[in-house]
Amino acid sequence: MKSYLSFLCSITYISLLSGLLTTVHAADQPNILILLGDDIDKSSLGPWGGQAHTPHLDQLARDGVRLDCVYANVAMCAPFRQEFYSGQCAWRTGAMPNHSKSVAGTKSLPHYLQPLGYHVGLLGKKHIGPRDSYPFDDLGDLPKDRDANKDAVIRAEAYIQKAIRTETPFCLVVASNDGHGPYTHGDRSRYPAATIQTPHDALGTSQYKQQLGAHLAEVTNLDDLLGKLRKILQDENVTQNTLIIFCSEQGNAFPFSKWTCFESGLTSGMIAVLPEVIPAGTVKKNMTWIADVAPTLLDAAGGNTAAWTFDGTSQWGNLTGGKTDIHHYAYGAFTNCNILDNKTRNYPIRSIRDDRYTLIWSPQHQDITSNVTLTQALDWINHKNNDRYPDVAASWVQKLYDDPQPHIKTLVHRLHHRPEWALYDRRNDPHELDNLAASDSHKKVFERLQKALHTWLNRWNDSNPVATENAFIQK
Repeated sequence: MKSYLSFLCSITYISLLSGLLTTVHAADQPNILILLGDDIDKSSLGPWGGQAHTPHLDQLARDGVRLDCVYANVAMCAPFRQEFYSGQCAWRTGAMPNHSKSVAGTKSLPHYLQPLGYHVGLLGKKHIGPRDSYPFDDLGDLPKDRDANKDAVIRAEAYIQKAIRTETPFCLVVASNDGHGPYTHGDRSRYPAATIQTPHDALGTSQYKQQLGAHLAEVTNLDDLLGKLRKILQDENVTQNTLIIFCSEQGNAFPFSKWTCFESGLTSGMIAVLPEVIPAGTVKKNMTWIADVAPTLLDAAGGNTAAWTFDGTSQWGNLTGGKTDIHHYAYGAFTNCNILDNKTRNYPIRSIRDDRYTLIWSPQHQDITSNVTLTQALDWINHKNNDRYPDVAASWVQKLYDDPQPHIKTLVHRLHHRPEWALYDRRNDPHELDNLAASDSHKKVFERLQKALHTWLNRWNDSNPVATENAFIQK
């Protein structure tokens, strides 16, 4: 009997101790490891059914939560990253054009997390500024002309080990160049052109398939880096208390993604993992803004989000099992200003989307839109007998000359010409090709979204995007 009582006491003690340890563990500030891709379309990634080989990312999705409806304000690198780090929209930071910087006084992750004791470092691609607004521990850039994974692992490991030695939580952003052209590394043999699938809003020319295959090779290289970074956490015995965030950035640099307000441009692939805190193998379809990331991380770290100016809202409750719809709309913008080859072309675009519909406004619809990836295509349209080897978009024009089918003509026209208003039903038209703006049956949807978009733009003194763009050009 005495032995049995001793056994019960032992079990009770172990249970109490286990509960205490669990409580203490849950109260610990998590380390944070963020891996950012560069110009990677969400739909190309394994967790979303894409054709890229991403075994480590697939495993990450099984270990945590996959976010299916994440939207940026602007589908360009500098605006995207400043929204991500600051938690503020592009209208507030002023970082809307390509290669732009935030207005003075903008705050970001180092300001939010350092007072809580965090080391906050950035390794790799920057495209942010000014320095006072983004005072990360600068771990240096990563080479663009070769596989940089070895460099990234060495420097990331050193930073993590330093934080562990000083018993300090870390927030480390590893910002890879993988996915951004020109595509110079990764195993291209895994993506022969004959195997590349062509989406419905693209033309499968040889140039398109070759370039997309090269891009996907870099995506797989990024996936390999994810595996190596997770191995560091495992080796350092900090896996259980490290929040991992993977983000693909905005869409790729192929037509109708980056530099647009289409779904494939503004949507982002994101996965979050924190063992025993974020439920494994879950999927969230509630709307999330890129501006939500910073307040979410601050919330996860135990900080007070109300003490800072955010346009985004913490999604920590949703990541950890909640089901609250925080946003009803996501807003988007595009400006040609500061894009190579077209720095002074005034062609602003604004957009709004809800959980089903997208409304896109192009105030300068009577003119042409373009960017560096479309410049040669425009030259081919204007000068049919072009003697340059066509790039991806120009190869579409060449295909139209050889095979003038209606579908091809529509896609080539769409490269540079957009209607003033375009309404798309993403549920039935995921590639946003069928404009319903003039549809009587969608009149109420159109008017509701139009009103909400104008309300948002008026709030930020952007009711006249053409004037907004002129101001950017004058700077």
